[in-house]
Amino acid sequence: MLKIAHDIIYRHPLEKNHRFPMEKYDLIPIQLIKETTCNPNNFFVPKSLSDEDVLKTHQKEYYEKLCSLSLSKKEIRPIGFPMSRELITREKKIAQGTIECSDFSINNGISMNIAGGTHHAFYDKGEGFCMLNDQAIAANYLLNNSFIKKILIIDLDVHQGNGTASIFKNNPNVFTLSFHGQKNYPFRKENSDLDLGFDDFTNDVFYLKKLKEIIPRVIDNFQPDFIYYLAGVDVLKNDKLGRLSLTIKGCLERDRFILNNCKKNNIPVQVSMGGGYSFNIEEIIEAHSNTFRLAQEIYF
Repeated sequence: MLKIAHDIIYRHPLEKNHRFPMEKYDLIPIQLIKETTCNPNNFFVPKSLSDEDVLKTHQKEYYEKLCSLSLSKKEIRPIGFPMSRELITREKKIAQGTIECSDFSINNGISMNIAGGTHHAFYDKGEGFCMLNDQAIAANYLLNNSFIKKILIIDLDVHQGNGTASIFKNNPNVFTLSFHGQKNYPFRKENSDLDLGFDDFTNDVFYLKKLKEIIPRVIDNFQPDFIYYLAGVDVLKNDKLGRLSLTIKGCLERDRFILNNCKKNNIPVQVSMGGGYSFNIEEIIEAHSNTFRLAQEIYF
């Protein structure tokens, strides 16, 4: 059965801000159940995140200041959120959801986190609406418990996964790959193991050509035991923060190619949804829902 982490405990502080359509986290499950792609048994609310799992990835001083709401104004500014205890609780739930999803993926081949993809969180700081790096925390959970030996992180959000790249820059057991807008945020990029920055207005044809050239080669060369996939839909043409020009069909084919390669190579994959900020909320829901539809079609 496809298992999907869904955090239902907290409304996002910017949910009503038109730039940040965070209601998608509630609307995606509604859509998936309505169309019978999923049923309520597919969804689970994550348990509590342990400090021990966080501290395998994040600096103790930073984490303690985050939890005690004692970050300075200078430290809060790059994050972009007003701090609150509820927000930190939600961030922990997201990370725990990705940990639990990782276990489900090992058993079932795939799992999904409706939230997640907090790839701008560094070892010792938060940025870009990210405070705890969920896929990095989960990757270290797998490695430190010897569940997995080699992990590939495929980050196809339109923004470079700078925090993830930085966290794993000296770890030969994790290969970080980022496809992103070259001129988009973050303006100071980190070095992933493989970065491909696209020009503004890149379309389906060129993007998918590069994807199909690069992904199989990386899998063949690195031979990962597990894949984390950040399936951001902020690559769409109408995205307010994206600057690329993919269509919903192109985004669907992107996801199909990634999931088919994971299935074909018998590599468990955990998928976090990442960004999506289209002017049209229906477009965001459709693009994200396609990823879940493909998971059911390919795996179940």
